[in-house]
Amino acid sequence: MTNSQSASNTQLSSQAYKQKMQRRKEVQEERLKARSQEKGLIIVNTGPGKGKTSAALGMVVRSLGHGFNVAIIQFIKGAWEPAEKNVFQQWENQLVFHAMGEGFTWETQDRERDMEKAQAAWETSLNYIHDSNYQLVLLDEINVALKLGYLEVGTVVAELAGKPADSHVILTGRGAPNELIEAADLVTEMKLVKHPFREQGVKAQPGIEF
Repeated sequence: MTNSQSASNTQLSSQAYKQKMQRRKEVQEERLKARSQEKGLIIVNTGPGKGKTSAALGMVVRSLGHGFNVAIIQFIKGAWEPAEKNVFQQWENQLVFHAMGEGFTWETQDRERDMEKAQAAWETSLNYIHDSNYQLVLLDEINVALKLGYLEVGTVVAELAGKPADSHVILTGRGAPNELIEAADLVTEMKLVKHPFREQGVKAQPGIEF
C-alpha cells in the first residue's frame, strides 16, 4: 500500500468515525428530549461486591455540593465512629448523621437487641424520609436488616411510597429483598470479582474499608 493510499484510508476512516459520532449525538439528543420528567428516586445498592456504601456516599457529597439537606442513618455497622462522619462535619448545617447499629451480627450475637436497634434506626429514618426539607436520605445497610428479618419489607416499601415526591432515598446492603427491588427506581448490583481479604489475606485498611 502506498503512502497516498494509506492517507486516503485514514481520511475515510476519520470521516466514517465522525459520521458515526454525529448519528450517536442525534440519538442522544432525541433521547434527552423525550425524558424531561423529574422525580424523587428510590435507589438500591446491593450485591456481594464492595462499594455499595461508597457509591451512596458519592451521591451524598454531590447532593451537599448542590446545597441540599441530607440525612444518613447507619444500620448494623455503627459500633465504631465511621471516618466519613469526620469528613462530613464541614457540612454540619446541611447534614445529620446517625450511626445506630452496634456492629455486625456475628459480633453482637444478640438477635433481640439487634432487632431493637434496627427498629430504633428505622423510626429515626422515618423522621427524615417524610420531611420535605431533606432532599436525600441514605439508609446504610438497611438491606441487611431486611434480609435478616429485623424489619418488615412490606412496611419499609409502604413508607417509601409515601415520601415527598421530589426527595431521594438510598438503601444499601447486600441481599436486598425482591419486593424492595421491584419498588425501586434505580437498582445497582455490585459484583464481587476479586477481594484482597479473601485472596491475599489482606486485612481491612483505613481509607479503603473504613
